[in-house]
Amino acid sequence: MNQGLKFILEIGPLLLFFVVNAKMGIFAATGTFMVAIVASLAFSYIKLKHIPTLPLVTGVVVLIFGGLTIYLEDEMFIKLKPTIVNTLFACVLFGGLAFGKSYLKSVLDTALALDDEGWRKLTWRWAFFFLVLAAINEVVWRTQTTDFWVNFKVFAIMPLTIAFSLTQLPLIFRHQLDDEPIEKA
Repeated sequence: MNQGLKFILEIGPLLLFFVVNAKMGIFAATGTFMVAIVASLAFSYIKLKHIPTLPLVTGVVVLIFGGLTIYLEDEMFIKLKPTIVNTLFACVLFGGLAFGKSYLKSVLDTALALDDEGWRKLTWRWAFFFLVLAAINEVVWRTQTTDFWVNFKVFAIMPLTIAFSLTQLPLIFRHQLDDEPIEKA
């Protein structure tokens, strides 16, 4: 799948969440978010014949916590979703490292070719970053209004993630494997 379409499938549901929240409130936005996530996952399945792991896990958590939000009429559950997803991702990455595996490599192996040390370092960094995102979400949703939290979720978390990704480029370049082995004469 091309990167533009992949980006739309990942960011589209979040943008819909933002727009509907502004016009109709958090409960309508949560329902829209749930429908958009299912549509995004279905489209991914149709296009790829499988659903990538990270969007699938995120989708399941959105459906569970979105469903609780709507059923119990309590916005706390949808606000907890980023904390739980980011903590879950961090725990999986840390757990893999504890057993000598880089699950980040499993997810990004088709996009990046790094040596084992590069994958290990990158995995550590992303695991800690996911914990930071979880902590930030907790602070923001517990201290700010719902509208502020939605805006922060849409307009701060994505730029933070992009900025963090860019700061990883030196590590990636340092540990990148050559595309083709160089033959010695």
